[in-house]
Amino acid sequence: MSMLGTKWKLHGTGKSVRPGEVVRPDERLTWPLTVGIGMQHVVAMFGATFLVPIITGMPPATTLFFSGIGTLLFLVITQGRVPSYLGSSFAFIAPILASQQQFGIAGALGGVVLAGATLAVVGAVVQKFGAGWINRVMPPIVTGAIVALIGLNLAPAAKANFDQAPVTAFITLAVIIVVSVLFRGMLGRLSILVGVLVGYLVAMIRGEVDFSKMDSAAWVGLPHFQTPEFHLGVVGLFVPVVLVLVAENIGHVKSVSAMTGQNLDGVSGRALLADGAATVLAGLGGGSGTTTYAENIGVMAATKVYSTAAYWVAGVFAVILSFSPKFGELIATVPAGVLGGAATMLYGMIGVLGVKIWVQNKVNFSNSINLTTAAVALIVGIADYTWTIGDLKFTGIALGSAAALVIYHGMKAIAKVRGTVTEPETDDPSPAAASTAAVKAATKRAPKKRR
Repeated sequence: MSMLGTKWKLHGTGKSVRPGEVVRPDERLTWPLTVGIGMQHVVAMFGATFLVPIITGMPPATTLFFSGIGTLLFLVITQGRVPSYLGSSFAFIAPILASQQQFGIAGALGGVVLAGATLAVVGAVVQKFGAGWINRVMPPIVTGAIVALIGLNLAPAAKANFDQAPVTAFITLAVIIVVSVLFRGMLGRLSILVGVLVGYLVAMIRGEVDFSKMDSAAWVGLPHFQTPEFHLGVVGLFVPVVLVLVAENIGHVKSVSAMTGQNLDGVSGRALLADGAATVLAGLGGGSGTTTYAENIGVMAATKVYSTAAYWVAGVFAVILSFSPKFGELIATVPAGVLGGAATMLYGMIGVLGVKIWVQNKVNFSNSINLTTAAVALIVGIADYTWTIGDLKFTGIALGSAAALVIYHGMKAIAKVRGTVTEPETDDPSPAAASTAAVKAATKRAPKKRR
């Protein structure tokens, strides 16, 4: 491939995927088929990407613009080796909402820039030294706890929107649930988007949608750009988000690697750096922070097409759509009830994703370190504990994330010195490793003989 990753080989005849094979990132189908798949990627990211700016009160068209630009930047930095769409990250919702109350949208954008810059630095370090240190600093118990508490911390926000229009919210939620199990393939994967559309129709019938801004908006025009402001007080809100973005990006690279049969460990740092750069760019112009999208992994798994050519199409199409102010205002008309129903599902899904990390990695909660790490971090995050030091205000997400890291590594250090924890950290250690750990623990506990 070229330095930009834009030279693709044709897969077979380019008209179909051969049985048992996949279209690799450096391959493509014919351009009509590639354009069609690229459009599918835009549809797949639509519902989730737009919910973030709608919930946080930021311009949807601007978010879409930087989502498309960020995707193209990601493809360039990773040299076309990692197929990914960069959509709005739900991890940013809580810190953006919290920072807006004190510093406004400009202050929240400053936090987005800070998070993106930090992620870019982490990416540069990973690219230089490898990703092994991330796994040591953030083992599954810590990563799962942080992801879970970010989702569950948002529960009050979901309830607040739900209560504004309970009937609409309930119908929206019910449709999302039913569609996810009623239909197979792409439609089932787009259950949130379908639920939002049905909920929107219900809201229109009930007179809950205001079209006044959309009617006055132009068909073609620039997105609304806004510059950030930087305040020390947002640091504690946004830095924990970086930990989630690292986990999401590394997980995305590993998923694509597994599905394509290609070893992409060498490009993990580039993926982190690219997402960080895209998030910085979004924050500088008024967009929301970005992340790799699981929704688009679903499209790749269904089509067996992992070609980055499709993502170039998706990124360009997203940018084109963003230049319609009327389209942006239409998205912004989604009422609170619809948001409440969708958010109930989405925020819960974020929380459960944390649990999924524990399950997939077979985290052993008979181990007191694991149990304590998760227990304290979740309560601090869900109850939204706060700690103010001068201009710095640390909320539940920051304190819960810090608690997970400090408790895990602190307890592990003490246990190592004292030999007090004998349970393995996972439920299925290899027999040799488990045996060795047991012998070492028993040796440490045994009284030493006098000479």
